[in-house]
Amino acid sequence: MYRLHPTRRTFLRAICGAAGGLALVRSRSSAEQPATPDAPPRPAVTQPRATSGDSVEPAWSERLTITVGPADADIVGTSQRALQAAVDYVARLGGGTVRILPGTYTLRNAVRLASGVRLVGCGEETILCKAPSTTTRLAADSDWYDQEITLENPEGFELGDGIALQTRNPHHGGTDIVKRTLVARDGRRYKLDRPLRQNFWLAGDTTASTLFALLDGDSVCDVAIENLLLDGNRQHNALLDGNYAGCIFLQDCNRVSIRRVIARNYHGDGISWQICHDVLVEQCQSFGHAGLGLHPGSGSQRPVMRNNHLHHNDIGLFFCWGVKYGLASGNRIEANRVGISIGHRDTDNLICDNDVLSSSETGVLFRPERGRDFAPHRNRLERNRIVDSGGESGIAVDVQGETEDVGIVANVLRETRGPHSRVGIRLGAATQRILLADNTIEGFHTPVLRETAA
Repeated sequence: MYRLHPTRRTFLRAICGAAGGLALVRSRSSAEQPATPDAPPRPAVTQPRATSGDSVEPAWSERLTITVGPADADIVGTSQRALQAAVDYVARLGGGTVRILPGTYTLRNAVRLASGVRLVGCGEETILCKAPSTTTRLAADSDWYDQEITLENPEGFELGDGIALQTRNPHHGGTDIVKRTLVARDGRRYKLDRPLRQNFWLAGDTTASTLFALLDGDSVCDVAIENLLLDGNRQHNALLDGNYAGCIFLQDCNRVSIRRVIARNYHGDGISWQICHDVLVEQCQSFGHAGLGLHPGSGSQRPVMRNNHLHHNDIGLFFCWGVKYGLASGNRIEANRVGISIGHRDTDNLICDNDVLSSSETGVLFRPERGRDFAPHRNRLERNRIVDSGGESGIAVDVQGETEDVGIVANVLRETRGPHSRVGIRLGAATQRILLADNTIEGFHTPVLRETAA
């Protein structure tokens, strides 16, 4: 048994300190420095007024609300155009609520989120569904400075459609993907809303597809998404990687809360956020996706994911690159290939009180990555219930690579289908200082397997 450093107490203190620091930063001006004996603290703001250019405002009891619906609404319609018009109107007036009435809304492009706007539906009666996708090849090269494309077959493409262009990069052979909107047309030639900034050549087997996220946030903050059903219509759509889309996709955003949202059947990820900080996902369902149920993406700091139901995805909860100081608690994660996956520089996260059930390959995986500097250090796995993981040689908790200073404490690992060659906890040969304490491990052929270097 190894001793964990730092201790659980210092780990939790670090999380609480990060949260307290965030509140402090938001409540005082950027020019103010912490108090010193010679510089007393500034008086607290107890009765704020709305002042030009000041983000500290009164707690208004009522804000602007615009309704959207099939009838009897401020904006009548069931397309992304009606929803976008409401979001843009509320954003232009400083923020407020867009309330989406019961109905089915068919989207041919993403609804672009805006700072300070709360998007609220009526639960499962408010359905945002992605239209079936269409794919065609390009009929002419487009260079990185171009703002138009020529489609081989324009059937199924309409002005206003969101599209994804995909090509093989001529220099490194990887895939380049950009998202754009079709804004003008002359025959098979279409103008894009923004220039390309990459080369999309015929030699790269370039395609255009009507693929996009249902809700898309780019560089926005203080956004709420609540009480909606988002349907990705997976069976009628091509695959789009979760680094670009999903039922909800966020890029470079801050302070976004997602509550009581059902995200289902996207041919990609359910809810994905990249380089986004202080994202809360709570009491949501995310299931039936080709990719990941929840995808806290590269560089995202302090995500909180609690009391969600993540099932029948490839991976239920996937910590991407450099996700730090996150909390995953109270989630039910079942019938995924991998329940929870954590890896590349994902450090100082707490994963506790979750049910990870019936994973077809692995319950919880600490990915091997490419060396010590890239491994998922100083994470805590506590009080989780991990049941029936993988096939006859399945593993409940698999810690691989050069992972260090991880605590696996007070979990219940159970196998109800017979021991076969199943393993409760596997520790790779290069792992160090992995604390195993107070775990209940039942029904496995090998409760704990410590691999040794060859």
